Amino acid sequence: MSRYKRLMIKLSGAAMGSGGGIFDKDAIEHIVAEVVSAVELGCEVVITVGGGNIFRGNIAETWKIERAEADNMGMLGTVINGVMLRAAINARTDTDVRVMTAIQINQIAEPYIRLRAARHLEKGSIVILVGGIGQPYVTTDYPSVQRALELRCDAILAAKHGVDGVYTADPKKFADAKRYRSISYDEVIGQDLRVMDQSAMLLARDHNLPIHLFNFDKPGCIKRICLGEDVGTYVGPGAGLELV
Repeated sequence: MSRYKRLMIKLSGAAMGSGGGIFDKDAIEHIVAEVVSAVELGCEVVITVGGGNIFRGNIAETWKIERAEADNMGMLGTVINGVMLRAAINARTDTDVRVMTAIQINQIAEPYIRLRAARHLEKGSIVILVGGIGQPYVTTDYPSVQRALELRCDAILAAKHGVDGVYTADPKKFADAKRYRSISYDEVIGQDLRVMDQSAMLLARDHNLPIHLFNFDKPGCIKRICLGEDVGTYVGPGAGLELV
């Protein structure tokens, strides 16, 4: 039995594929398996996905593209990723999957309406949210927290790549960096650890929304978290400063 009834799974665009191509078959199959594992435990699942595998901000800087224009392209990238995820999940399971978007593109996805999204979840559908909040100058971190609160999710599972939680320093640069088993919102913000957008972390703190940050590359992490294991780093109400 899962400790969380309704989950927000926050994926980066890199989870869909990186390096040689926009999409990677093995990576997408891994995502589907992790999502299905939560559904099989009885969880209601919301997914937000980034668009970095399609368009990244550093490209905009190189090409001297205005930030608002770049963010619009990034939002369109999340729509493509959401449709791909829907197709991949539908190929694996009969569970209904809805793609809901903050930008109007009605031929491909239905508009995000909070009560409609909540109703889909109550009926057992997986809901994939794309388009951020429909505005530039916002990363996908903030919409993930905002939508999780709107939809009364019990926790956010923030999937990371190549790092299995929050560390005292960048583990790729400092061999002696240690991982936190748990850490408070205020410590993350005060130490400027950059595990999520500061604005997103502040919003989560103000509403006591638990966040699990973990290495998504390792199979089975979502199921383990749902079953009560604090994989990676836990940031949430009552979290003390605890190192592994």
